[in-house]
Amino acid sequence: MSLAGVLDSLIEAPVVPSFTKVGYQLRSRLDHWTDLASYDLTGRTIVVTGATSGLGRQAAEQFARLGAHVIISGRNPAKAARVRADIMEQTGSSELSVACADMAELDQVRAMADELVAAHPRIDVLVHNAGALTTNRTVNAGGIESTVASQVLGPFLLTSLLLPALRAASPGRVLTMSSGGMYAAALTVEKLQMTESTYRGSDQYATVKRAQVTLNEVWAQQFARTELVFHAMHPGWADTPGVQESLPRFRRIMKPLLRTPAEGVDTLVWLAADDGEPVRTTGDFWHDRRRRKIHRLASTRRSDTLQRRHELWDWCVDQTGAQLDWR
Repeated sequence: MSLAGVLDSLIEAPVVPSFTKVGYQLRSRLDHWTDLASYDLTGRTIVVTGATSGLGRQAAEQFARLGAHVIISGRNPAKAARVRADIMEQTGSSELSVACADMAELDQVRAMADELVAAHPRIDVLVHNAGALTTNRTVNAGGIESTVASQVLGPFLLTSLLLPALRAASPGRVLTMSSGGMYAAALTVEKLQMTESTYRGSDQYATVKRAQVTLNEVWAQQFARTELVFHAMHPGWADTPGVQESLPRFRRIMKPLLRTPAEGVDTLVWLAADDGEPVRTTGDFWHDRRRRKIHRLASTRRSDTLQRRHELWDWCVDQTGAQLDWR
């Protein structure tokens, strides 16, 4: 192992240095990262869900700076339009458009997918970023817990509906913004939705993020790498509006060590822009431009069985009506 690899392992083992700006700053120097500003995404079309604030907005702005046509997706059309205007002013790019849906509401996801396919026969990158950690339990129009609906079912359905446009990119890239919080969660279908009496926002969020990372691997097994590549990543601990609202005490304690939004989305932008390692592999989980294991605990590893993966995939197909078979 190289010296950079040894030092990376030392940083990765304890959570705090790995997830904070310390990990980002050390790794970027150790691995001599390519400057994101050197990439040219002119002619590429990128859809970013949850693009009206936080990491999604930061990613949309960076993609625009690199010349991509960026489709800003959010729940609120007026807010999405304001973000589009702001990014246009800040970057000088006119290659920005808006497509809106609440990712928890599957009928809205279907309508947005129809709009996207009609306007963009080729989509180079689909970024699943929408979602939040909420204190109170809510459900969508179909009675599905909203965190599960917006971060598991909505992305699953949108991916399935955009497959022809993504395949046209040869390969299209599907990137999922997950969270390091998933390391503490087991894979489950039976308990994927927490009940009113057991609901805790942080636990529900972690369980959903575990499902996202698992589905990333399953999606990758369904398609040849020359057609589609799938990657998930976690941003570390970044100072975003979501953290400020959902984890105020954590933010007060950790604020000096939190990553900036730009640092949080670095790996995401790199996965979308780089034509080397990100398209030579598929189904990986990334942090700071390196592949990471999806389990740190024996208990979560034991939960990750082929049977449960089948159950999760089948449940998503059943709930969304997606025309997909396990291959």
